[in-house]
Amino acid sequence: MVEEEKSLNFIEEIIEEDLRNGKNDGRVLTRFPPEPNGYLHIGHAKSICLNFALAQKYNGKTNLRFDDTNPVTEDVEYVDSIKKDIQWLGFQWAEELYTSDYFDTLYAYAVELIKKDLAYVDDSTAEEIAAAKGTPTEPGKPTPARSNSVEENLQLFEDMRAGKYPDGAKVLRAKIDLASPNMHMRDPIIYRIKHANHHRTGDKWCIYPMYDFAHGQSDSIEKITHSVCTLEFIPHRPLYDWLIDRLEIFPSKQYEFARLNLNYTVMSKRKLLQLVNEQFVEGWDDPRMPTISGLRRRGYTPASIRNFCERIGIQKRENMIDVSLLEFCIREDLNKTAWRRMAVLDPIKLIITNYPEGQVEELHGENNPEVEGGEGSRMIPFSKELWIERDDFMEDAPKKFFRLGPGLSVRLKHGYIVTCTDFKKDEHGNVTEVYCEYAPNSKSGEDTSGMKVKGTIHWVSVAHAKETEVRLYDRLFHDENPAAAEDFKSSINKDSLHIIEKAYIEPDLANAEIGKGYQFIRLGYFTPDNRASSAEKLVFNRTVTLKDSWAKEAKK
Repeated sequence: MVEEEKSLNFIEEIIEEDLRNGKNDGRVLTRFPPEPNGYLHIGHAKSICLNFALAQKYNGKTNLRFDDTNPVTEDVEYVDSIKKDIQWLGFQWAEELYTSDYFDTLYAYAVELIKKDLAYVDDSTAEEIAAAKGTPTEPGKPTPARSNSVEENLQLFEDMRAGKYPDGAKVLRAKIDLASPNMHMRDPIIYRIKHANHHRTGDKWCIYPMYDFAHGQSDSIEKITHSVCTLEFIPHRPLYDWLIDRLEIFPSKQYEFARLNLNYTVMSKRKLLQLVNEQFVEGWDDPRMPTISGLRRRGYTPASIRNFCERIGIQKRENMIDVSLLEFCIREDLNKTAWRRMAVLDPIKLIITNYPEGQVEELHGENNPEVEGGEGSRMIPFSKELWIERDDFMEDAPKKFFRLGPGLSVRLKHGYIVTCTDFKKDEHGNVTEVYCEYAPNSKSGEDTSGMKVKGTIHWVSVAHAKETEVRLYDRLFHDENPAAAEDFKSSINKDSLHIIEKAYIEPDLANAEIGKGYQFIRLGYFTPDNRASSAEKLVFNRTVTLKDSWAKEAKK
């Protein structure tokens, strides 16, 4: 059977048409242009996957260009984190570039526009400029500065660069059309004064280009063939094209796709920064954050994120993606790659009364039964006293409870069938110990007992267990669309983190690798925390539950 060819997305259709027509000499060069004013999030991952995948598919390249035109909000910390995130996702850029690399060229472009009488220096206030722009139904009116001579504007712009004016005193505006139906074309600001130290150029500049001026020209300087950005930049495209056309430089082209909107999540850098600064989360890499570093710390894999981005596809219209799809992708990946281990998070002691005192058996457990050969196995110590989960025992068990209770039998994973004979409570009525007898001829893989049980529970040998801290993470917001709320912080889920200070893990887990996912049998997928763990004690983060527990909540 011939596999059906995957349909092209609309950007791939554009590229293939360009290649058929011999456009750009058959080159495909994309770029990913983040502003280094925060950490990348899952929405950026969609753009990264798109730009790099397009280049890879058509034997092209992708540049990483930092849009560092606002020195007040940018930092080397963000630059470093962005590079780390892209490489972790599995991509490598052709060239590492910065818009600041082009400041001299961009300044020369601005001078050229002034010489063509296509730009002027305006000393109107921000409020006056906004008022003079008119409204979407009323044309704008020129400010007095629009009639400046070319010579005046050249001198004023040179004085701006020389630092003769304070912040906000003057701006450089493109001279386009004050009656344009597109408000972005009504003499937009293309340079502003900002006396601030830049993380790369220091104090060389006190004027900086606006995004709309720097973006298209940087694309053109690099000879980017397909400049892909999100839908909110559609109104900016006429300005992008106008500047390139008037400057008569390489004609890069802009194409727009729908950004990622994920429910139960906020994607705004401003709002994410609020969460960090107001300490609703630990930091940018808090495992509840939608940042790539947060997802990595939580245990998400590069493959799961790439798969998620591929599944949601590229659209021309905005839509809301269910976060359960992202969780499905990590479950799917970890099911194939995560080694199985046993851990007990809410322990009570099980004592096998007829098991020989002091005896220890080494049981075999496959690392991953989903893979042929199991990826090897490890030895699991088994003894008379075991830790089991508190909810695996019920004093008054209902009919369909297939775990432990008075008179009930269950199989211990990889081990024996045990039958509950008694239990013990403390002065508060809490069960502290469960007493069982085991069937010696019921060992898993060698069972000749003839006993039939419907349940299997996990356990950890008391004498061999290692203590660990476990952090159970959940969604950060209760509301499906917190960004739409008047105060998005009002919907924060106060139960999004539950810390278990003392849990028990099988001894092999003491050697768990940072960055590797493990399935705690029956409990979920977990990974050692890459910040809180130490050589003396690991801390495990829950990446995701085994099943979508929120689906049940949504039906209530």
